[in-house]
Amino acid sequence: MTFLSGLKDSKGGRPAVLALVVLLQTSAAVFFVANALAEWGEDGLGPQLWMQSLVTLALILGVALGASELRRALNHQQDQDATIAKASGEMHQVVQRQFDTWHLSRAERDVAYLALKGLDVAEIAAARHAAPGTVRAQLSAIYGKAGISGRAQFAAHFVEDLLAEGLPGDPPSL
Repeated sequence: MTFLSGLKDSKGGRPAVLALVVLLQTSAAVFFVANALAEWGEDGLGPQLWMQSLVTLALILGVALGASELRRALNHQQDQDATIAKASGEMHQVVQRQFDTWHLSRAERDVAYLALKGLDVAEIAAARHAAPGTVRAQLSAIYGKAGISGRAQFAAHFVEDLLAEGLPGDPPSL
């Protein structure tokens, strides 16, 4: 990931603020370096020029540290995005394995996925172009095959499975 593409892909917040600060510091450093060079040519090396040079050096160090922190923040964000994507993929695998274990039909799988996403019976019926009664019957069949009594237990079952398998980046269980 290049620096600019990483900033462009960032979701605002800290990286964008850091980029703005680094840009402002860089502009100020260029101004102070040009000013110090101009004064050196006119007045020679005096105490004021030494102080300006010291402040300019500190500003340049701040630019370098700010750029380093920005790169670190972008890398951290990229790592978090990768972890979320992996967890999402692992959750899909957990759900798929459980649906296989329960021997859900294709229609039941579709309804079950929509229920896990939080859609209610009417929304599932509209999404599947089915009658609400059909969706209720499919949900009842799913709950029966799963050996649970309702939607809350259904969702909790998958959270428990995911947590039992751990999340990406978790240390291995001993």
